[in-house]
Amino acid sequence: MGKLSIAREFWEFLKVRKKWWLAPIIIFLFLLGALIIFTEGSAVAPFIYTLF
Repeated sequence: MGKLSIAREFWEFLKVRKKWWLAPIIIFLFLLGALIIFTEGSAVAPFIYTLF
């Protein structure tokens, strides 16, 4: 419930303050983190780490 309320509060912040330019940044950071976590133990990991 805690993580869901943080996402909901962030969504309300974006709506009220009209900070829509923050949404793509947060989405990109989330996807980048997910990519690193999911490829950590796979055979693709050496190729992902060479990008950074």
